Amino acid sequence: MDHRTEKIESLMQTILAEMIARDFQASRETIISITKIKLSGNQQEAKVYISVLPDQKRDLVVNALEKEVIFFQRALNKKMRIRPVPKIIFTPDANPAQAQQVETLLENLKMKNQSEK
Repeated sequence: MDHRTEKIESLMQTILAEMIARDFQASRETIISITKIKLSGNQQEAKVYISVLPDQKRDLVVNALEKEVIFFQRALNKKMRIRPVPKIIFTPDANPAQAQQVETLLENLKMKNQSEK
């Protein structure tokens, strides 16, 4: 992978993660994160891998993101200085080991916060 591709993926991940955290309406019990972005060889499409906790809501959240893809695409078009901006394709990240690791870390933080009180 070349340097340009890495920079585009990183910038897209930063922008989209911020937008999802700020603008996407999800329940308070749901944690949504972008695990990675993978550009196609011609940099025309970007698969955005989404991790959702709890896992039972993954398909619901990904479908909701897909319905709002135009909103996210327009924002990327305004913020990124490349043309064409890769087309966003939201995809659930089916890596259960990584999801379990995140869940374990969150549980540890919760226990730590409770013990400090």
